[in-house]
Amino acid sequence: MNLPQKARILLADDHAVLRAGLKLLISNQPDMEVVGEAEDGTAVLPLAQSTNPHLILLDLSMPRLGGLDILPLIRQTLPQTRVLILTMHDDESYLRRALKAGAAGYVLKKAADVELLSAIRAVLRGDVYVHPTMTKALIEDMMPADDQHADTIEARWKQLSEREQEVLRMVALGYTGREIAEKLALSVKTVDTYRSRGMEKLGLRSRAALVRFALKQGLLEDI
Repeated sequence: MNLPQKARILLADDHAVLRAGLKLLISNQPDMEVVGEAEDGTAVLPLAQSTNPHLILLDLSMPRLGGLDILPLIRQTLPQTRVLILTMHDDESYLRRALKAGAAGYVLKKAADVELLSAIRAVLRGDVYVHPTMTKALIEDMMPADDQHADTIEARWKQLSEREQEVLRMVALGYTGREIAEKLALSVKTVDTYRSRGMEKLGLRSRAALVRFALKQGLLEDI
């Protein structure tokens, strides 16, 4: 899915100070704009219908109608609109319920800065974004434990080049190819090459499998 030239974003949070900060952060991005603000849960859907946002940044705890109650209504009424949860709830049960209800991402309010912008862009591309500290719960739900090849994969990891390991660690953390390229002073094409080659050497077919392996082996702790 291609990113819209100017993504329309609706803010739904009952804290005025936080909304003001989010609006400033988002409005300073050349590819994003805030098209509406809802401070009450019951106002979210009518405002979304009138502004037709590409993405709704939704708090779970709102007056009168909570985010988990609003989510199914949004998905039913505006199926093309993506919903990214921004919450203080660092709780696996909330994460699972939000994703089951149709959320495309889950970010903690304590990370409402550069990570939030990365999450917004990932969700707009059609990806699912989960705060890195909570990824383990999601992967464990999606993928059964399989220790049969763990030793083999660990051995293969040690055979990767230092750069391949570095790129794959950042992929597991949720960085985009462009962000990795900027941080490592490489071209996006070179990053893609390292990523593809590393994944092939490990015998892993998805980022989910990579994240599960990285978490299990403690490969992200020093990043």
